[in-house]
Amino acid sequence: MKNAFLIVATLIALSSCESGNPVGNEQANLSQSLANIKTAVNNLPAETLDSVEKERILFIREEEKLAYDVYQTMYDKYGSKIFQNIPNSELSHMEAMLIIIKKYQLVDPMDTNPRGKFEDQNLQLLYTSLVSQGNVSLLSAYQVGAKIEELDIFDLNKSIAITNNQDVRLVYDFLNKGSRNHLRSFYKNLKNVGGSYSPIFITQAEFDAIVNSPTEKM
Repeated sequence: MKNAFLIVATLIALSSCESGNPVGNEQANLSQSLANIKTAVNNLPAETLDSVEKERILFIREEEKLAYDVYQTMYDKYGSKIFQNIPNSELSHMEAMLIIIKKYQLVDPMDTNPRGKFEDQNLQLLYTSLVSQGNVSLLSAYQVGAKIEELDIFDLNKSIAITNNQDVRLVYDFLNKGSRNHLRSFYKNLKNVGGSYSPIFITQAEFDAIVNSPTEKM
Protein backbone atom coordinates (compact mmCIF):
# COMPACT_ATOMS: atom_id res chain seq x y z
CA MET A 1 0.00 0.00 0.00
CA LYS A 2 2.96 2.31 0.47
CA ASN A 3 3.54 2.09 -3.29
CA ALA A 4 -0.01 3.33 -3.92
CA PHE A 5 0.59 6.34 -1.70
CA LEU A 6 3.86 7.15 -3.49
CA ILE A 7 2.20 6.92 -6.90
CA VAL A 8 -0.53 9.33 -5.85
CA ALA A 9 2.01 11.75 -4.38
CA THR A 10 3.86 11.70 -7.69
CA LEU A 11 0.66 12.38 -9.65
CA ILE A 12 -0.14 15.35 -7.43
CA ALA A 13 3.35 16.74 -7.84
CA LEU A 14 3.23 16.35 -11.62
CA SER A 15 -0.09 18.19 -11.78
CA SER A 16 1.52 21.38 -10.43
CA CYS A 17 3.48 22.43 -13.53
CA GLU A 18 3.64 26.23 -13.82
CA SER A 19 2.25 28.38 -16.61
CA GLY A 20 1.97 32.07 -17.37
CA ASN A 21 -1.31 32.57 -15.48
CA PRO A 22 -0.60 32.10 -11.74
CA VAL A 23 -4.21 32.47 -10.54
CA GLY A 24 -5.78 30.35 -13.27
CA ASN A 25 -2.97 27.86 -13.06
CA GLU A 26 -3.37 27.53 -9.30
CA GLN A 27 -7.07 26.77 -9.71
CA ALA A 28 -6.30 24.21 -12.40
CA ASN A 29 -3.69 22.61 -10.16
CA LEU A 30 -6.14 22.40 -7.26
CA SER A 31 -8.77 20.80 -9.49
CA GLN A 32 -6.29 18.27 -10.82
CA SER A 33 -4.93 17.49 -7.37
CA LEU A 34 -8.44 17.01 -6.04
CA ALA A 35 -9.26 14.69 -8.94
CA ASN A 36 -6.10 12.68 -8.24
CA ILE A 37 -6.95 12.43 -4.56
CA LYS A 38 -10.49 11.30 -5.33
CA THR A 39 -9.15 8.55 -7.57
CA ALA A 40 -6.62 7.47 -4.97
CA VAL A 41 -9.10 7.49 -2.10
CA ASN A 42 -11.58 5.40 -4.06
CA ASN A 43 -8.87 2.94 -5.13
CA LEU A 44 -7.51 2.43 -1.63
CA PRO A 45 -9.32 -0.13 0.56
CA ALA A 46 -11.90 1.00 3.07
CA GLU A 47 -10.50 0.38 6.54
CA THR A 48 -12.20 0.32 9.91
CA LEU A 49 -12.82 3.70 11.53
CA ASP A 50 -13.37 3.96 15.26
CA SER A 51 -15.64 6.59 16.80
CA VAL A 52 -12.77 9.02 17.47
CA GLU A 53 -11.57 8.84 13.87
CA LYS A 54 -15.10 9.47 12.61
CA GLU A 55 -15.47 12.48 14.91
CA ARG A 56 -12.20 13.94 13.66
CA ILE A 57 -13.22 13.54 10.01
CA LEU A 58 -16.49 15.40 10.59
CA PHE A 59 -14.75 18.04 12.69
CA ILE A 60 -12.09 18.75 10.07
CA ARG A 61 -14.80 19.04 7.39
CA GLU A 62 -16.50 21.77 9.42
CA GLU A 63 -13.23 23.43 10.39
CA GLU A 64 -12.46 23.90 6.70
CA LYS A 65 -15.89 25.50 6.32
CA LEU A 66 -14.99 27.81 9.20
CA ALA A 67 -11.95 29.05 7.29
CA TYR A 68 -13.97 29.50 4.10
CA ASP A 69 -16.79 31.37 5.83
CA VAL A 70 -14.50 33.72 7.75
CA TYR A 71 -12.46 34.55 4.65
CA GLN A 72 -15.59 35.24 2.62
CA THR A 73 -16.78 37.60 5.34
CA MET A 74 -13.41 39.37 5.46
CA TYR A 75 -13.43 39.76 1.67
CA ASP A 76 -16.88 41.34 1.83
CA LYS A 77 -15.54 43.89 4.31
CA TYR A 78 -12.08 44.68 2.92
CA GLY A 79 -11.97 43.43 -0.66
CA SER A 80 -8.41 42.17 -0.13
CA LYS A 81 -7.42 39.65 -2.81
CA ILE A 82 -6.00 37.16 -0.32
CA PHE A 83 -9.53 36.69 1.05
CA GLN A 84 -10.77 36.06 -2.46
CA ASN A 85 -8.05 33.63 -3.57
CA ILE A 86 -7.56 31.42 -0.51
CA PRO A 87 -11.26 30.43 -0.22
CA ASN A 88 -10.87 28.64 -3.57
CA SER A 89 -8.37 26.36 -1.89
CA GLU A 90 -10.60 25.98 1.17
CA LEU A 91 -13.36 24.75 -1.14
CA SER A 92 -11.05 22.03 -2.43
CA HIS A 93 -10.27 21.10 1.18
CA MET A 94 -13.97 20.78 1.98
CA GLU A 95 -14.50 18.68 -1.13
CA ALA A 96 -11.57 16.43 -0.21
CA MET A 97 -13.10 15.76 3.20
CA LEU A 98 -16.47 15.09 1.55
CA ILE A 99 -14.84 12.35 -0.52
CA ILE A 100 -13.90 10.57 2.72
CA ILE A 101 -17.31 11.20 4.27
CA LYS A 102 -19.07 9.66 1.28
CA LYS A 103 -16.70 6.71 1.10
CA TYR A 104 -17.37 5.78 4.71
CA GLN A 105 -21.06 6.73 4.53
CA LEU A 106 -20.85 9.28 7.34
CA VAL A 107 -23.41 12.04 7.86
CA ASP A 108 -22.07 15.31 6.50
CA PRO A 109 -22.27 17.92 9.31
CA MET A 110 -22.30 20.78 6.81
CA ASP A 111 -25.21 19.62 4.71
CA THR A 112 -26.89 22.87 3.63
CA ASN A 113 -25.72 25.06 6.52
CA PRO A 114 -25.32 28.67 5.33
CA ARG A 115 -22.32 30.87 6.03
CA GLY A 116 -21.54 31.16 9.73
CA LYS A 117 -23.65 28.18 10.84
CA PHE A 118 -21.98 25.08 12.32
CA GLU A 119 -23.06 21.88 14.00
CA ASP A 120 -20.02 21.93 16.29
CA GLN A 121 -20.73 24.57 18.93
CA ASN A 122 -17.06 25.24 19.61
CA LEU A 123 -16.61 26.13 15.94
CA GLN A 124 -19.77 28.24 16.13
CA LEU A 125 -18.30 30.28 18.98
CA LEU A 126 -14.93 30.47 17.26
CA TYR A 127 -16.50 31.81 14.07
CA THR A 128 -18.18 34.64 15.98
CA SER A 129 -14.95 35.47 17.81
CA LEU A 130 -12.80 35.45 14.67
CA VAL A 131 -15.17 37.63 12.67
CA SER A 132 -15.34 40.09 15.55
CA GLN A 133 -11.57 40.26 15.72
CA GLY A 134 -11.20 40.55 11.95
CA ASN A 135 -13.68 43.40 11.77
CA VAL A 136 -11.33 45.67 13.75
CA SER A 137 -8.95 46.34 10.87
CA LEU A 138 -7.37 44.77 7.81
CA LEU A 139 -4.28 44.04 9.88
CA SER A 140 -6.46 42.20 12.40
CA ALA A 141 -8.09 40.28 9.55
CA TYR A 142 -4.66 39.09 8.37
CA GLN A 143 -3.89 37.99 11.92
CA VAL A 144 -7.17 36.09 11.99
CA GLY A 145 -6.12 34.34 8.80
CA ALA A 146 -2.81 33.30 10.32
CA LYS A 147 -4.60 32.10 13.45
CA ILE A 148 -7.03 29.96 11.44
CA GLU A 149 -4.27 28.36 9.41
CA GLU A 150 -2.05 27.47 12.34
CA LEU A 151 -5.09 26.06 14.13
CA ASP A 152 -5.82 23.97 11.04
CA ILE A 153 -2.23 22.69 11.04
CA PHE A 154 -2.45 21.83 14.73
CA ASP A 155 -5.75 19.97 14.34
CA LEU A 156 -4.65 18.17 11.19
CA ASN A 157 -1.46 16.97 12.87
CA LYS A 158 -3.57 15.69 15.76
CA SER A 159 -5.93 13.96 13.35
CA ILE A 160 -3.08 12.33 11.42
CA ALA A 161 -1.67 10.97 14.67
CA ILE A 162 -4.81 9.02 15.55
CA THR A 163 -5.45 7.22 12.25
CA ASN A 164 -3.63 4.61 10.21
CA ASN A 165 -6.13 4.67 7.36
CA GLN A 166 -4.17 5.41 4.21
CA ASP A 167 -7.02 7.17 2.43
CA VAL A 168 -7.80 9.45 5.37
CA ARG A 169 -4.14 10.30 5.92
CA LEU A 170 -3.76 11.11 2.23
CA VAL A 171 -6.52 13.70 2.46
CA TYR A 172 -5.19 15.12 5.73
CA ASP A 173 -1.75 15.53 4.16
CA PHE A 174 -3.30 17.40 1.22
CA LEU A 175 -5.10 19.78 3.59
CA ASN A 176 -2.00 20.25 5.73
CA LYS A 177 0.10 21.30 2.75
CA GLY A 178 -2.55 23.83 1.76
CA SER A 179 -2.76 25.23 5.29
CA ARG A 180 1.00 25.70 5.43
CA ASN A 181 0.84 27.62 2.14
CA HIS A 182 -1.98 29.78 3.45
CA LEU A 183 -0.05 30.53 6.63
CA ARG A 184 2.90 31.66 4.51
CA SER A 185 0.61 33.96 2.51
CA PHE A 186 -1.02 35.57 5.52
CA TYR A 187 2.33 36.07 7.24
CA LYS A 188 3.72 37.73 4.10
CA ASN A 189 0.73 40.09 3.98
CA LEU A 190 1.18 40.87 7.67
CA LYS A 191 4.81 41.81 7.17
CA ASN A 192 3.94 43.94 4.15
CA VAL A 193 1.70 46.15 6.30
CA GLY A 194 4.14 46.27 9.22
CA GLY A 195 2.27 43.74 11.34
CA SER A 196 3.49 40.79 13.38
CA TYR A 197 2.15 37.46 14.56
CA SER A 198 3.03 35.05 17.35
CA PRO A 199 1.77 31.47 17.06
CA ILE A 200 -0.81 30.23 19.54
CA PHE A 201 -1.37 26.59 18.65
CA ILE A 202 1.91 25.41 17.14
CA THR A 203 5.40 26.03 18.46
CA GLN A 204 7.45 29.03 17.44
CA ALA A 205 10.00 26.68 15.91
CA GLU A 206 7.35 24.98 13.77
CA PHE A 207 5.88 28.33 12.78
CA ASP A 208 9.28 29.72 11.77
CA ALA A 209 10.09 26.61 9.77
CA ILE A 210 6.87 27.01 7.78
CA VAL A 211 6.92 30.75 7.06
CA ASN A 212 10.62 30.74 6.20
CA SER A 213 10.32 27.91 3.68
CA PRO A 214 9.12 28.05 0.04
CA THR A 215 5.52 27.59 -1.04
CA GLU A 216 4.67 23.92 -1.53
CA LYS A 217 3.18 22.87 -4.86
CA MET A 218 -0.24 21.30 -4.60
